[in-house]
Amino acid sequence: MPERPAAATILVGVDLGLPNFDAELEELGLLAQTAGMEPVARVACKRKAPDAALFVGKGKADEIKALAEETGASEILFDQSLSPAQQRNLERHMDMPVNDRTMLILEIFAQRARSHEGKLQVELARLQYLSTRLVRRWSHLERQTGGAGVRGGPGEKQIELDRRMIDDSIKRTRERLVKVKKQRATQRRQRERRETFNISLVGYTNAGKSTLFNALVKARAYAANQLFATLDTTTRQLYLADAESTTGATGRSVSLSDTVGFIRDLPHGLIDAFRATLQEAADADLLLHVVDAANPHHLEQIAEVQRVLEEIGAAEVQQLIVFNKTDALEPAQQPRQLVDHFELEGVQLPRVFVSSRTGAGLPELRAELTRLVVAASPATPADATSS
Repeated sequence: MPERPAAATILVGVDLGLPNFDAELEELGLLAQTAGMEPVARVACKRKAPDAALFVGKGKADEIKALAEETGASEILFDQSLSPAQQRNLERHMDMPVNDRTMLILEIFAQRARSHEGKLQVELARLQYLSTRLVRRWSHLERQTGGAGVRGGPGEKQIELDRRMIDDSIKRTRERLVKVKKQRATQRRQRERRETFNISLVGYTNAGKSTLFNALVKARAYAANQLFATLDTTTRQLYLADAESTTGATGRSVSLSDTVGFIRDLPHGLIDAFRATLQEAADADLLLHVVDAANPHHLEQIAEVQRVLEEIGAAEVQQLIVFNKTDALEPAQQPRQLVDHFELEGVQLPRVFVSSRTGAGLPELRAELTRLVVAASPATPADATSS
């Protein structure tokens, strides 16, 4: 079956004076391409506040509509979240589909989820988003239904029936997710009984977490140079040799988990829906915070990851900062030493520079992991005697 051609899309961003506005709409373009769209034009404008009806105002909406006709675009994509009324008004004004960043991320997650849990989480987030779009966006929802033998009672609108169906679906999906969370909790208790040291990879999407995960544990987790290449948590055992440590141990095995990447303006519905997956990070003994060192906005990305960690209750978990993709740095940007410290929110954290692709810095990373694991391990009777 031939592949469906990518939808020609116009990207729209509105600078409302908030920090980290992406004037080039670079990240939105990457998201659009990940979802199978083809950006054909980009429009950025400034406003003090969103227009209540059309978000960008009538004049700019007319300009975007003319650009769509000129470029042959069949869809408009906004970098900000639109209210249901704004989305409906824009679609009527433009006479074509209009969507926002939240919908786009949900679409990507729906395409990429593979595990049963991941699919349930995506479905829940999608239903929660859809439930807010039922404000007379579709004309069929304005019809009255009812009468003898008709579910819903006399005079109940189709919109109310649709909302009830979505609410029922949300309830069922949440109940199924509760069962999955119980299974995960059982698995975590089993790991705790085995006294397994748990390490979770976290970081901004496309920072190279899955490539680093594969390099450390020789796994074959899917990795690609695209946003949200991996959604489902993968856990493997990582062996750390510490024959040269003062404990006299010959090494130990730890649990290493690769988690979903974070992104700016991650929809709150997704954070809630993926809380079971992100719980791996909150329950970890150590976080490997992977950073794309070659990305010029890596400091803003670090701040966004910290914000999400705070939201899921993982802000207090110890972190090891891993600056990845050193092979993509210019010669003048190369680190003077592979292991140093990085100040994060007033705290000096250990940092290691690596290239998951070439393997540079991986021995130093393993050594630093060993040091942190040994330091966090309780003293053995032999250690206590020697001290």
